[in-house]
Amino acid sequence: MTRAPERRAFVVGVRPEKREEYLALHSAVWPGVEQKLVECNIRNYSIFVFGDVLFAYYEYVGDDHDADMRRIADDPVSQEWWTHTDPCQVRIAEERTPGALWQPIDEVWHLG
Repeated sequence: MTRAPERRAFVVGVRPEKREEYLALHSAVWPGVEQKLVECNIRNYSIFVFGDVLFAYYEYVGDDHDADMRRIADDPVSQEWWTHTDPCQVRIAEERTPGALWQPIDEVWHLG
């Protein structure tokens, strides 16, 4: 029996003066970044924009989310990518994950 994927969602602000830069970066995400996400069991990853708010959603299909997140964090290509994307972002939600720009948000409802 295959277990259902874990649904994860996050929110962050985009700096108004960096909005177009951020959107341009995501119009052509580096293949190595995408490959690492897939290798680390991330599926159906989407980022939405509404004004200066970014909302991300993905499904995790692995067995150890924390270990896979560490693998992504240790990846040199992902680290380089973040040197471009992080300056575009600003935390806008309560800090639930210490030090993270993107903060997790709770699922309220799901039509399964």
